[in-house]
Parts: sequence; C-alpha cells; structure tokens
Amino acid sequence: MKTVFEYTKGMEADVSTSYCPGCTHGIAHRLIMETLEERGELEKTIGIAPVGCSIAAPRFMKVDMIESFHGRAPAVASGVRRVHPDKVVFTYQGDGDLTSIGGNEILHAAERGEKFCTFFINNAIFGMTGGQLAPTTLIGQKATTAPLGRTVEKHGMPLRMCEIISQCPRAVFVERVALDTPAHVRQAKKAVQKAFEVQAKGLGFAFVEFLSTCPSNWGVSAVKATDWLAENMIPYYPLGNFACPEEVK
Repeated sequence: MKTVFEYTKGMEADVSTSYCPGCTHGIAHRLIMETLEERGELEKTIGIAPVGCSIAAPRFMKVDMIESFHGRAPAVASGVRRVHPDKVVFTYQGDGDLTSIGGNEILHAAERGEKFCTFFINNAIFGMTGGQLAPTTLIGQKATTAPLGRTVEKHGMPLRMCEIISQCPRAVFVERVALDTPAHVRQAKKAVQKAFEVQAKGLGFAFVEFLSTCPSNWGVSAVKATDWLAENMIPYYPLGNFACPEEVK
C-alpha cells in the first residue's frame, strides 16, 4: 500500500504536547520541521526559542535548540549564524516576545539583513504569562491587563509587524499566513519553504508571520477559535506576501 502520510522525523513522536487544546503552535512546529526534513537539513539546523509558549519548542523539535532571554532570540540567532555560516538558523517567537520586549532586536536584525529565518506566532495576546495585552492585541479585545478591551486612546493601535519589517530593505522575504484552515496551512508551508530557501541562497533576512489561535486566553472553545481568527484577525492583519526576491518566486 502506498504511504500517503508520515509523522515528520523532525518532531518528537513520543512526547505529549503541553500546548492547550485548539492551540495552533503544533501546526507551525510541524510545518517548520517537515520542511527541514524535506530539505535534508535537520542535522545542520539550530533553532532559538525565547520566553513564552515558544519556550516549549525544544521539547518537540528534533534539532539543536537554544533558549534565549525574553525578546533576545534575534540577537542570539545573529551570533550563531555569523559564527556558523554553514548552519541553518531560525528563531521561533510569539507576539508578546517579538513585538514587545524584543521589538528592538527584531527590527535591527531585519535592518542588518541577518541571514536567518524568523517564524513569528501572532495570537494577539500574551499566552504563557496569563493573557495580558500584547502590542498585537486588537482594538476592543479584552486582556487581563485591559479588562474593558484595548482602546486607541490608552494603548495605541496594534502593531502590524509584516508591514513594519518589510520597510527594511534587507528583509528580503516577508509574508503573513494563517493556520485556521487546511488551505491556509498549505499556503503557510509554501512560505516556510521559501524562507529557508532565502537563507540557503544567502539573500538576507526572512520573516514569516503565522496568525495563530489562543483559545485559553481568548475565552473561546477550540472549535470557535479558528472562526475568531478568521473574523477578527485576518481583516486587520491581511494575509499575503510583502517582500520576495526573484530567486525564490
């Protein structure tokens, strides 16, 4: 019988997930590891995971991993890639980490054109630390530190990171994808493939933003979380490519 599906060798098959039911971190993990396996690069990959739900990634990803301080993954990745230019390097970061305490680090890594990939999980909330308002929290969305909902007057507008990062000339691949439907997951896989190809060709910095779910802190069921993402996040965070070099189109 022809095999039509296999568990990727890039993930720990015998480790139970620590993510909440309905969380799409696991889908993002699989897309990244599956792509590395298909490229034959698992043995030469170094991933960096900072504080946040992403800090669990080393439990599941079967590649060498470094755990960094909160927000500092791009700085660590810059050093690792410069010391080991023959390695495949990526950061895996949440929005509470990347857009808040790590905002400076990601912008300067992009501006320098560091030759690694950043995979950015945007679920519009601080996940691991208790559902606080993040720079990506939507207008009107409630958080433990904004129980009446985010307002422009008090909190400003949510940050659109792809739009910001794409202004850096050496951020050569920038794309926003979503993990709410099978079709969107397939599109996300293509973005991951292109990001790693950009790194392999030494073209510059690659950035992929995943719109993801957090049913626990959104206060919705796992089933309704994907609907909430589609109805609320995608209108404000439009999917699409913001930068792509000719070499990987």
